[in-house]
Amino acid sequence: MLCAALYPNVVQVRSPHEKFKQTSKGAVKMQPKADELRYMTKNDGCVHVHPSSVNYTVRHYDSPYLVYHEKVKTSRVFIRDCSMVSVYPLVLFGGGQVSVELQRGEFVISLDDGWIRFAAASQPGQPVAELVKELRWELDQLLEDKIRNPSIDLCTCPRGSRIIHVIVKLISTQ
Repeated sequence: MLCAALYPNVVQVRSPHEKFKQTSKGAVKMQPKADELRYMTKNDGCVHVHPSSVNYTVRHYDSPYLVYHEKVKTSRVFIRDCSMVSVYPLVLFGGGQVSVELQRGEFVISLDDGWIRFAAASQPGQPVAELVKELRWELDQLLEDKIRNPSIDLCTCPRGSRIIHVIVKLISTQ
């Protein structure tokens, strides 16, 4: 819901180079400090999480993308009301054209003219990236059908229920 509602208000979270600390059990990866993370938007470049945000002191995100509700400029550009989102919901519910490329033996999904890019897992004979692109197309078609015929129950019609089931499975197992 957040991806559909807030797109294209997307921020890339960029972490600094990894640092390690030597312990009695060997080297341990250290979490970056919250102020070492960089937040980038497509149009404004570097922005900052507003100090009143619950994410202001977050040091690690499982996904490198956030969506935000509001961007304000005071002493610098701040984002407010931001939430981490995973990449597959961005691809399925965000705007823009989805494309798939093979780069250095990896399938890369890109969205929004390549600004959002990530490698997709691949299984022999079934590149997940192509399946995700096809799923996005099917979802778009399903939503167009619903707009044309609002009385369709997408959860009970066979095609709609299959597409929804696959989307739920993909997002919940990511």
